[in-house]
Amino acid sequence: MDVDIWAWVGDTQRQLQEAGNAGLAIALGDLPAQAYEGRYAQLDVVAPAVAGQAEELELPWLEFYARYWHLVGRIGDRAQGAVALGDAEELLAFAQREDVRDCPSAPAAIEALAVAQANADGPGHAADRLRLLSEALSGVEPGALPFCGLTTQYVLALLDSGRPGEAVAYAESAIERLRAADHDASWELAAAAARALLAADRAEDALAALEAASGLKPDDPINRPHREGVLRALVLGTLGRTSEAVEALPDLDVVGDHPHSFVEWSRAVHVLAGSSQIANTWQLGRVLRQWIDYFAMMGGYRARVELALIAGDLAIARQGVWQARYLADIAESGLAELKEEQVGELPARIAKLRRDADSTAPPEAPGPLGERVGIFDAADGSKADPERWVEWLTPLAGEDLEGTRRLTTTLGFLGYPSRGADIYWTMMVDGEPAPGTPDDEDIAILANLLIEARQDERLEQFAARLPDAQRHLTLARLHRARERWEETLSEAEQALAAGAGLDARRLLSGSAQRLDQNAKGAQAIREVLDSPELEDEDVWRMIVMASSTEDWETVRLGAARLRMPVEGDSGPVEQEMGLIRVILPAPDGSQRQVISVRTGPATARLAMPQPPGMEFNAGDVVVFDPQLLEPVPDGAQEREEFIPPFAAVRMLRPGGYTSWFFDGAAPSEHDWAEFNEVLAERGWPMWVYSDENYTVSHPTSGERLPGVFGWVAVPPEVSPTEVDALLDDATERWVHPLAWLDLAREVGVEVERHERIVKEYGL
Repeated sequence: MDVDIWAWVGDTQRQLQEAGNAGLAIALGDLPAQAYEGRYAQLDVVAPAVAGQAEELELPWLEFYARYWHLVGRIGDRAQGAVALGDAEELLAFAQREDVRDCPSAPAAIEALAVAQANADGPGHAADRLRLLSEALSGVEPGALPFCGLTTQYVLALLDSGRPGEAVAYAESAIERLRAADHDASWELAAAAARALLAADRAEDALAALEAASGLKPDDPINRPHREGVLRALVLGTLGRTSEAVEALPDLDVVGDHPHSFVEWSRAVHVLAGSSQIANTWQLGRVLRQWIDYFAMMGGYRARVELALIAGDLAIARQGVWQARYLADIAESGLAELKEEQVGELPARIAKLRRDADSTAPPEAPGPLGERVGIFDAADGSKADPERWVEWLTPLAGEDLEGTRRLTTTLGFLGYPSRGADIYWTMMVDGEPAPGTPDDEDIAILANLLIEARQDERLEQFAARLPDAQRHLTLARLHRARERWEETLSEAEQALAAGAGLDARRLLSGSAQRLDQNAKGAQAIREVLDSPELEDEDVWRMIVMASSTEDWETVRLGAARLRMPVEGDSGPVEQEMGLIRVILPAPDGSQRQVISVRTGPATARLAMPQPPGMEFNAGDVVVFDPQLLEPVPDGAQEREEFIPPFAAVRMLRPGGYTSWFFDGAAPSEHDWAEFNEVLAERGWPMWVYSDENYTVSHPTSGERLPGVFGWVAVPPEVSPTEVDALLDDATERWVHPLAWLDLAREVGVEVERHERIVKEYGL
């Protein structure tokens, strides 16, 4: 998007502000950043809310804008495919409405649909993409808003249709047209040109194109660094410049957060894996397996097959014969989701992977079959290779209970729960049990494998064969995994009534907490508070739920179990236990860290005044989850300054405080200290939100002066008139006056004076 759309955004924000829709105006400006910065939890809440408000206000351009950025957040870095296709098609239909089609960003809906189609099955949708994009590009000049984005997608569609030479020619022609019109290509268009050159076996030219693109501006500046690194590594690896390629390749912990780059990163690793500089380990295989599952869930059909084949080749190089065969099965099953006429060379690659597996010898076992369970148990967990242990334990499947347990749990750990479930199902359901009667542990293992494999119907069939306690417990585990909390609670209660133990209580308390039935959840743990099997995590959950219902007796019992001193023998727990940071949600979907005073094991009183419009303020007492959100620093100095952060669970008691804004030139240190002292004497929390970079303008000379702004919060019994009078007395001798315009308007006192201060100092 260029200056036209951003000018429209600015104008729309001002109009919304003037109409009293400040929250909507702020959210509007933040949507692109949420999409590009990966703040998806926030985006998934805020964007639909903005779109809904825009629809109510009959602002179709604004509705399109919000829906578009939400879709970009899904099909961009998250690379959603078939699951986003319907929304992309609906957005295009919306963009073609008479009251939307003149919006400068409306053509972006065409680009979005092409991206979603490419994510699902690039070659399969190539013809449709080319037709759609060709129509959109007809008559679009190089300097126009949608030119670079649509052209980039056209180049990529040509590549997916197997026409790299045409893709190169089209990209170079477009870049030349932009240059002739005195415009630069986007970095994304230049990168597409480099990919086309690489596909045309012109790797040197691809590298030169990447070098030439280094100064170009990207449409997505946040994600450019790692995307450029991945593409550069692939090109350099193709050229045999391994050391440079490895240096350019982003680390797995970077790329692991960006599904858009999963396939290209894997291709680069595949090219480089033969060198000693890339570690082809079981950990890599496990990550690739997770990525395969990700694309299965997101409808990235082509990516799933491609990753399965790459992972299979890498498994062969590690002698992972069983894994390669299973990955070949995954790839072959994925062909059914692709357009039959566009599968290309995939069947031949699958056949080759199977031949390679057949001709590869698995690693030599570490000992006789009868001793392998013992050797497995004695192995160093930090050094053992679980992929190899799958190969070595497989002959014990269904024949030896302990061996089967270790085999199937290892398969689940590596990302193959369905294979482990098949083995356990054969042993426990279809065939004769292995030596030793399957017990609660075996039932839990099979249930967990079926849950991880998302074989819910099969799990329900298994549960139907079990005694009451085990049946209800198994179903409760399934419902918890699928976040069906009412069903979880019901099954857990029935499991407990039928004689199930601590696991049922944990499921009961966890689901009760989710359903805001805190008294019931806390009681389930309190009844077994003396059990040696109870863990600290269970006790903390009980304390949180008991705090939510102000059951202070149970809070004290839990604190005693944890050896945490609490004052008093009865009544509310209300003591100062140090400062913490409480993490609370803001109206725009973001989060705020609020300095607070811990008043109990899981309660705190907020100490920072908040702007109007928040659902919380200084003086409020909240319940928080006592699990630390950040590790305690190692250094002594850092530990001393560390204020631990915790996530808020609920509001316990609102304090009823009201915040008033102040702004102006900063006073002297002496005056500021007196001001703080006056407020502290009255117990009025105050917080400065400005930093050292905030300045105001001197009313006569125009020089920049250090500024200060913030909020003062007062309890409900304090009237606005009292606040105004105190601020007036406390600041009357300052060299530069302080303004509190909103408060002045509320009490109707000296409004013009405060308006003048705001204007003269440029506040």
